[in-house]
Amino acid sequence: MQFQQLRYFAAVADTRHFTRAAEREHVAQPSLSQQIRALERELGAELFHRARGHITLTDAGTALLPLARRILADAETARREVQEVAQLRRGRVRLGATPSLCASLVPDVLRTFKDRYPGVDLLVHEGGSRDLVRLLASGELDLALVITPLQADAPALVTSELLREELVLISAPDGPQVPGAGRGRAPGRGSGRGRRAIGVADLREVPLVMFRRGYDLRELTVAACQQAGFEPVFSVEGGEMDAVLGFVRAGLGVAVVPSMVAARSGLPTTPFISPGLHRTVSVAHRGDVSPPRAARELQRILMTHRGGL
Repeated sequence: MQFQQLRYFAAVADTRHFTRAAEREHVAQPSLSQQIRALERELGAELFHRARGHITLTDAGTALLPLARRILADAETARREVQEVAQLRRGRVRLGATPSLCASLVPDVLRTFKDRYPGVDLLVHEGGSRDLVRLLASGELDLALVITPLQADAPALVTSELLREELVLISAPDGPQVPGAGRGRAPGRGSGRGRRAIGVADLREVPLVMFRRGYDLRELTVAACQQAGFEPVFSVEGGEMDAVLGFVRAGLGVAVVPSMVAARSGLPTTPFISPGLHRTVSVAHRGDVSPPRAARELQRILMTHRGGL
């Protein structure tokens, strides 16, 4: 049984036509038919019912097809892995990340990766952690930057903690303010230098610009408010990161965002009283499949880059 024979067999099974299969495989139709006949002789069974204008699989062909597809897929994986090993001159990485990380950490990391491996294609998918976990599990992503711990019903993934990021409050000079914020100096260092730290309880009745449902920052902020004994007041809700920053700049309310995003926003920033609010960002991939080499290299750069944060 030859690899080429299996490829021709799968092509005929897909097209249900010998001539169209030969065109797809860029081979003469008689040569393709001869290879299929040779495969049938070796297996001792016909794989197709042949009628003019109507080609269907026999029971033997139906049994062989999923096995042939698996062999062809494994061969393609082997080919891709060998190409990637050749100094990562070609390949691709499918990375998922939350919008806040796409606006802060991801651009610098991808710039470093692309400088080293210009021939590797980068595909980035923005989404909430739940959506990214689902895409990882279905094989549509190689790596994802997600907020951990994951939900209890998440599929089996391997996660490596990347960073623990402080969450801070952003506001606009002419927008709603938190009582007591902006006077005195914030303890310690960070983007809130020069502004007095506040407690989550200080957000009671302060209008918040809130992210859409399913957004990790929304769930974390609401949970922190509820733990402090109140339900938050929303002035605007439903936005992604860029929209939330825009609404805050317009003076519609304040928002809780990651410190890296706040530092790039140019908006006044207020820290929370120690121990404050934090989130843990981790790199995740499927536990049953080793990521492609290009994805492993991107993960290495991510883990190295965290040292400069």
